[in-house]
Amino acid sequence: MTNIKIEDVKFPYAPFDLLEHSILIGNRGSVAHGTYIPNTDPNSIDDIDLMNVVIPPRKYYLGLSNWEMCEGIDDPWDVVAYEFKKFMGLLVKQNPNVLMLLWLDAEDYYLMRPAGDALVAARELFSSREVAKTFIGYAQGQLQRMTHVAGRGYLGAKRKKLVEKYGYDVKNAGHLIRLLHMGIEFLDTGLLNVKRTWDRQLLIDIKTGKYSLVEVNEMAADGFDKLRILEKHSSLPKKLDLKLIDKLCIDILDATLNDSF
Repeated sequence: MTNIKIEDVKFPYAPFDLLEHSILIGNRGSVAHGTYIPNTDPNSIDDIDLMNVVIPPRKYYLGLSNWEMCEGIDDPWDVVAYEFKKFMGLLVKQNPNVLMLLWLDAEDYYLMRPAGDALVAARELFSSREVAKTFIGYAQGQLQRMTHVAGRGYLGAKRKKLVEKYGYDVKNAGHLIRLLHMGIEFLDTGLLNVKRTWDRQLLIDIKTGKYSLVEVNEMAADGFDKLRILEKHSSLPKKLDLKLIDKLCIDILDATLNDSF
């Protein structure tokens, strides 16, 4: 997947040039995790997911105009773009999906302007034990969706067939176990390993139906237990330093809007 070029990406609509004002663009989802299954595979239910961080034109900070985000799905692309302060707020909330953008492998970034580089360089400012609660919360969401698939009309035909075949949503199951493993590693080592290594094949096997629902539930129970223990004993700070984060936010915006980067 590293041969994708930014000019190939189908970006969603914004009332300004989205690419021109992006400071950071990178992979998210299965491509970033190294678990992407190409659409030539009959079991593939993966999109190519990207995330943008955007600093819009000055008028969106100094005037009445407002813009926070946009998202577009245009096969095979699923692109979400966040305004910088919106993105920073999600980082402060320890949103796992947003935190991951700061911890990608180098080849998983498509664009990194100086402001984006400064943000990635400061990524440890957004590490705290509070991630235990957010990773647990997001994993519980996947656990719930894994078996409660009735009425989820957005599921594609191929994914519905997989649910019928295996009796649960194997894609949610893969997300569940991945989130638990990443959260455990983050709390234990202080590193958010987005690209999966030791569990890569396990995650692919889960999302292709090679594990039973009972086995997935057993793995999940063990992961939740380990996360709750690490929440108390991790060497990460208990809370984020909001003063330092606020300064970072101001510095990046001031430098970008005044073209001093």
